[in-house]
Amino acid sequence: MLDESLLDAPEALAGADRYGLLRGVAESGARVRSAARSAAEAGIADLTPDGRPRSVLVAGPGPAAPAIADLLSALGGGSCPVTHIPPTGVAPLPGALRWTLPGWTGPLDLLLLAGPDGSDPGLAELVEQAYRRGCAVVAVTPAGGALADAIVQARGLTVPLATTAYDAEFDVEGAPPAAPGTLWSLLIPLLALADRIGLLTAPPEALGRLADHLDELAERCGPAVATYTNPAKTLAADLADALPLIWTEGTVAGAVGRHFATVLAGLAGRPALAAALPEALTTHRPLLAGTLAAGADPDDFFRDRVEQPAALRARVLLLREGEPGPHSAARAANGLADECDTALSELEPQSGSELETATELLAITDFAAVYLALADTE
Repeated sequence: MLDESLLDAPEALAGADRYGLLRGVAESGARVRSAARSAAEAGIADLTPDGRPRSVLVAGPGPAAPAIADLLSALGGGSCPVTHIPPTGVAPLPGALRWTLPGWTGPLDLLLLAGPDGSDPGLAELVEQAYRRGCAVVAVTPAGGALADAIVQARGLTVPLATTAYDAEFDVEGAPPAAPGTLWSLLIPLLALADRIGLLTAPPEALGRLADHLDELAERCGPAVATYTNPAKTLAADLADALPLIWTEGTVAGAVGRHFATVLAGLAGRPALAAALPEALTTHRPLLAGTLAAGADPDDFFRDRVEQPAALRARVLLLREGEPGPHSAARAANGLADECDTALSELEPQSGSELETATELLAITDFAAVYLALADTE
C-alpha cells in the first residue's frame, strides 16, 4: 500500500530514505559530469578508430548491463548490432557469475564491460576470452581492482567508475541491488566511446547538456515539489496499488520501459510488465479482461476491509518518444484501455534529441520508483 500523504511530506520522505535513494537520483547530473571527466582523462576523446566494429557486446552484473545494451542499440539506430551477454552461475554474487563470448566473436568486435564491482573474477575471465579471440575490450570499473588489472594485461581501455559518497550506503545487507545513478556512471563513458566509433552521436557538449537536463529534472521531480506539479510523484501515485502494464512506442521508449520494469521490481519491490506497441495490445489484452481488470471480482461484502488489502488491478503506462504520428498505435492503446475500463497514464518528454528523450524518461521513471519505494507502508 502506498501512503500518498508521504509524497507531500519531504521530512517524512527523508526519514524513510535509509539508503539515500532520493539523493542518488537527484545527483545524477553531477554523476554524469564526473563520468564524462573520467572518460576524457582515460583518453576516450583522443581515440582515432578505423571505423565501427562489426558488433558490440555488453556484459556486467546487475540490471545496468542489459539497460546499457538496450540504450546503445536504440540510440545507435541500428548502425551496429549491440548484444547483451547474460551471466550464468549458481548465485548472483561476485565470484559465482560467469560470462561466455558468442562463438562468432573475433577481432572485428568490441566488448564493453559495465563492472561496478571491480573484483568480480568472472569478468576478468571474460577479458581473457576476448584477448584470445583478438576482441577489443573497454571497461568502466573501479580503478585498482582485478578487472582493471586484467584489462591492462589484455591491452584494453579502462575508465575509472565515477562514484559518490552515498554509494557506500548500498554496500550493506538489505540494500537494493544497485544505487540509483549507477547506470549513469557506467553509461556515460560508453556513450562517449560510442560517439568516437561512430555508433551514435554523443559529443562532449551533448553530455554536458544531458547533465544540465538532469539537474532541471531533479528540480521538477524533487521531494519539495508538490505532487500535482511533480511528474514523478504523479506517476508514483498513479501506479500505487496497481500492476503497471508499461506500453512503449519507439526503440528508446522501449529500452526505458524495460529498465523501468526492472527498477520497479529491484528498487520498489513491485511487479510490472513491459511490452511494445502494437503487440502489447494483443499480448496484454487478456490481462485487461481477466481477474486484473478494473471491473473484475466485485467487492466481497464479507471481505475484512482492515486485514485484507484491495485487489491488485492493472493500469497502463504509455511511454512515448513524442507526439503520435499517423502510424502510431497510441490511439488504439487508449481505445483498448477505455474498452476495458482500465486507467491509463501517459509519459511523453518534451521535444529534443533521442538522447534527451531517453534522459527525461529515465529520470522521471527513476524518481517515480524511488517515491514508490519510500512511501510503501508494507
